[in-house]
Amino acid sequence: MRLATISTWAGPRAAVQAGDAYVDVHATNPRMPPSVRLILEGGEPYLRLAWELAQAPDAIKYEAGKVRFHAPVHDARKIVCIGLNYRDHAAESGAAIPREPILFSKYPTALIGHEEAIVLPAVSQEVDFEAELVIVVGRRGRNIPKEDAMAYVAGYTIGHDVSARDWQLKKDGKQWMVGKTFDTFAPAGPHLVTIDEVPDPQNLAICLRLNGETMQDSNTKQLVFGVADLIAYLSQVFTLEPGDLIYTGTPPGVGFARKPPVYLKSGDVVEIEIEGLGVLRNPVVQG
Repeated sequence: MRLATISTWAGPRAAVQAGDAYVDVHATNPRMPPSVRLILEGGEPYLRLAWELAQAPDAIKYEAGKVRFHAPVHDARKIVCIGLNYRDHAAESGAAIPREPILFSKYPTALIGHEEAIVLPAVSQEVDFEAELVIVVGRRGRNIPKEDAMAYVAGYTIGHDVSARDWQLKKDGKQWMVGKTFDTFAPAGPHLVTIDEVPDPQNLAICLRLNGETMQDSNTKQLVFGVADLIAYLSQVFTLEPGDLIYTGTPPGVGFARKPPVYLKSGDVVEIEIEGLGVLRNPVVQG
């Protein structure tokens, strides 16, 4: 199943893709929560009902071509990110392969959806691109054993870890979080693809195109720490909650590692494609 959050007259609404349309499940049946996060909190019964409502003959539908997307979990409480989590990206960065996950975070104000604009801040001249697989947490949990971790995953979406390298790498102490959490620096979407449709998240082609030119081209086989590793590790530190987003790291080809470097500029269009998940597309504008 493919869940999305779409814009409606009543505000952001959870929707299920049904062919060439999106079904507003709350409008179809008011028993259903209006947000994807609340559906995930309801667990399997709500997910099953969402699927059934998407097939209903009287479902409230929106044409796919006219839909405006928010991030699939538009009200995520936590956006957790993993650094240097691709072996080939660590190599291009001149860094050792991490022995434990490298963590930073983004604030919810960074989160935007498919086709929404990435806004370049006036205070940065080195804004970079990073294609990422994003884990969407489906169940609340703490201290989760690795062997049980996949039961806490709702599914996956496509993410873009936009990064102001001059703030991330050139400030005192290397301010990773600050460089990565400017407003609009966490595009995600267009869909949350449920785990049953992604049998092996560690074997997905992932690429990023900048104005049609392929800049990143790899496979999630290169992940240092896989999905279960990350769920188990993070849950030692804080409680994972339904709708939390975990950006799992980026493959090689990022702009700052190129010679000469390539940074985002107004008028650019970034497309990230992950096998089985679709394409996340965002234009770039100057703030």
